Amino acid sequence: MTGIKGETPYERVKDLMERLRAECPWDREQSFESIAPYTIEEAYEVADAIDQNDMSALREELGDLLLQVVFHSKLADEKGAFNLDDVTDDLVEKMVRRHPHVFGDKNVDSVPDNWEKLKEAERTAKGQTSRLDGVALSLPALMRAQKLQKRAAKSGFDWPDLTGVWDKIEEEISEVKEAVEQGNPVDIEEEMGDLLFSVVNLSRKLGVDSEVALRGTNAKFSRRFRGVEKRSGAAIQDLGLATLEAYWQEAKAEETKP
Repeated sequence: MTGIKGETPYERVKDLMERLRAECPWDREQSFESIAPYTIEEAYEVADAIDQNDMSALREELGDLLLQVVFHSKLADEKGAFNLDDVTDDLVEKMVRRHPHVFGDKNVDSVPDNWEKLKEAERTAKGQTSRLDGVALSLPALMRAQKLQKRAAKSGFDWPDLTGVWDKIEEEISEVKEAVEQGNPVDIEEEMGDLLFSVVNLSRKLGVDSEVALRGTNAKFSRRFRGVEKRSGAAIQDLGLATLEAYWQEAKAEETKP
């Protein structure tokens, strides 16, 4: 690699970021806040590559995500807060601490339970007073809702079975209908949020990841709608709902063919 020093990949990526911050006008202008959206975007592109089972794309996207870690670490280093070595050291220490069944006591009865106990101890050590502390605000809303509910459930704040969940969803649907009848946009938005939160709770109780489930449905809708577009051509807006629904059913049936 011309102009990049270092004998190991780790050393080369650190030198790369040094050069970018020193010599690239765009990189010099960046801050934690300005590159945070790119960090989130790169994480999603990693997930997309995994979904597509594209190992070439996954290799590339993991590199892009790694660059974000290096970039944030460099910004922190410039502020005297921490550096990339600190990040990697902290990661190793935390993983060793959370895996006593690997690095310590080999007789841990329940790895998941012990993992949660260790994380709870870490939150306490950080001064976090609520079980909900540490659930990132920047998470996708469905994912964050499910994590919040899971944390609350560990404190016993949970329906004992699905009966209460079904009742709650029906209650929220009624409240959405009432808000729509009253025509208040603020109330409609709030009640829709409550309904979505309740549906996420149902997913959690059923052992379904809401974010994954909706991503799957988004992909399915996209495939079928493209099938409708293919059948409709440029006249799609003039065909009417009945014709479009027929095309939709054709696209749906096409997916189920052996």
